[in-house]
Amino acid sequence: MFLINLKNNKHLIAEQHPFHLVNPSPWPLFIAFFLLSTIFYLIGLLHDDYLHPCLFFQHIYLFSFLIFFISVISWFNDIILEATFEGHHTIRVQKGLRFGIGLFIISEILFFFAFFWAFFHSSITPSIFIGNIWPPVGINVLQTWNLPFLNTLILLSSGISVTWAHRAIIGNSVGKINYRAHSLYALLITIFYGLIFTCIQRYEYIHANFQIIDSIYGTTFYSTTGLHGLHVLIGTIFLIVCFFRHLRYHFTYEHHFGLEASIWYWHFVDVVWLFLFISIYWWGA
Repeated sequence: MFLINLKNNKHLIAEQHPFHLVNPSPWPLFIAFFLLSTIFYLIGLLHDDYLHPCLFFQHIYLFSFLIFFISVISWFNDIILEATFEGHHTIRVQKGLRFGIGLFIISEILFFFAFFWAFFHSSITPSIFIGNIWPPVGINVLQTWNLPFLNTLILLSSGISVTWAHRAIIGNSVGKINYRAHSLYALLITIFYGLIFTCIQRYEYIHANFQIIDSIYGTTFYSTTGLHGLHVLIGTIFLIVCFFRHLRYHFTYEHHFGLEASIWYWHFVDVVWLFLFISIYWWGA
């Protein structure tokens, strides 16, 4: 009798726990295929004399990029369905997701730490191959207080606006519906700042008189600032997704982890840029 009741109440028992196990998904496999093809393509570009990427590899890379684009959209869509329409993101699940995004940001900090280590190691003890001075001989560095300082002001302003968006959506708890409009305006301003930052950095790269192959300075400069620019672009896309989700009433003051994760990520981008501006653009110049 106990086994019969247990069998009949199996679904009820399964629904009582606060956790959520995701369904099997093909999207991680497709994204891994894109990353593998990207590595082979980059190896072909870096070793131009030995493994120049032929037209076949270029087509493979474009095909994998298309799969990657579709996979990312589908994966985001699955997560949005789980969180918003299926109700699987309970308080306990959101707590685990917050720990996850926190650990991800810590891993990103350590990732940038490696590039800062390379920069300081090369600048504090410059070798004889670059003239025993820093910046190396023949490198005309960018002016610190021109475009780099302007980009710093833009990112600091974006940090203020994205904090405004976070405080506004929390302000809905007091019943002021007008706060929703405030959060939307603040997100739109932050997205605008992110796009302006990317455009200015691209203009800076085009008009710089040194390249990534010009000594260790060019390598560390473009590697660090370029990876940060990629993170700014990813964060901007993250905020754009959250903006359209907010337009469709996916976020409330009690349930807005997606927006909160994008805000945490954007603050991480801001802080990294401050260290980058001080060390590479100001002290390193």
